[in-house]
Amino acid sequence: MENPVITCDINDHIALVTMNNPPVNAQSPAFKDGMTEIFDRISDLPDVRVAVLTGAGRIFSAGADIKNRAGRERQPGEQWAHSRGGREMFHSIVECRKPVIGALNGPALGAGLAVAASCDILVTGEKGSLGLPEIDVGLLGGGRHAMRLFGHSLTRRMMLTGYRVPGPELYRLGIVEACVPQEELMDVAMGFAREIASKSPIATTLAKHALNTIEDMSLRDGYRFEQNMTAELGKYEDSKEAMLAFAEKRPPVFKGR
Repeated sequence: MENPVITCDINDHIALVTMNNPPVNAQSPAFKDGMTEIFDRISDLPDVRVAVLTGAGRIFSAGADIKNRAGRERQPGEQWAHSRGGREMFHSIVECRKPVIGALNGPALGAGLAVAASCDILVTGEKGSLGLPEIDVGLLGGGRHAMRLFGHSLTRRMMLTGYRVPGPELYRLGIVEACVPQEELMDVAMGFAREIASKSPIATTLAKHALNTIEDMSLRDGYRFEQNMTAELGKYEDSKEAMLAFAEKRPPVFKGR
């Protein structure tokens, strides 16, 4: 399952998605179309329980394809289509029914930060970073995605100055779950993925759906929704198996039904 700039390899219920548009994994139209297609397909693949997203080379994604945009006049309607394509790419990750782990192999900048912020769990190598450099290249954007990760003052510092938050600082702030030497990054990311893949795929799908839904709800409405999801989960064999396995002090055997 791949296109020229996005590849996907599936093993042991884990989909490894790699952004491969050298040298900086800039987000061309083919890049955005490929990302959207792959994460939409992952949603419907019963053999996939979790995805890991990373970049080839030294950059996670440097965001917009500035070199192809500089000095070029857009045709009527082109800007709207370009913007829509970016939004759909980000939301294909957020709305993917399977959890997505972002493995920051290098800087995630601008729209690259938006890709990272769309993931469910983040880990980084020591050379990873998150930044909003648009102020320096005649663009805007990424601030709302950054607000999902950072506080008021730091988000504004990033957007107004182009400051890049380095990997160790991301870990100190609790933005990422681990900051490790570059050579250990994928082992750590795959470790998280294997742990999630060992859970009931129905439970993880409903849990992600619940988390996405309750994010902007009040406490009362959000907890009511979670209670409803618990009742929904109880209808499945996997839920009954989890309870029996706990009572019988044995590992559960999940069948995804």
